[in-house]
Amino acid sequence: MYPRIRALREDNDLTQVKLAKILGMSQTGYSKYETGENDIPTSILIKLSLLYDTSIDYLLGMTDYRKPYPINKPNVFSLKAYKSKLNSELKERANRQSRTHSNMKPTV
Repeated sequence: MYPRIRALREDNDLTQVKLAKILGMSQTGYSKYETGENDIPTSILIKLSLLYDTSIDYLLGMTDYRKPYPINKPNVFSLKAYKSKLNSELKERANRQSRTHSNMKPTV
């Protein structure tokens, strides 16, 4: 599982720092998931599966089939809302990060 989440992160041109910010955690905390030092909580697995558009089984290494499973109709609305919220958070964090970097003055 751990090499798989690293490969997905790298395939999506994300650094551990960027992904940790997206997930609302520290880089050190996220790094421990990739090294296997800490187990990944279900809430993080859900966010990663939505972010990478894959199944949790794929993230866990239980299948090599990358596509997510079809969603049961009662869960479609809540999952779409969750994914929309996650995408909004990603855009908001990216905007904040870009504003922060553009406001930084070089030191002499």
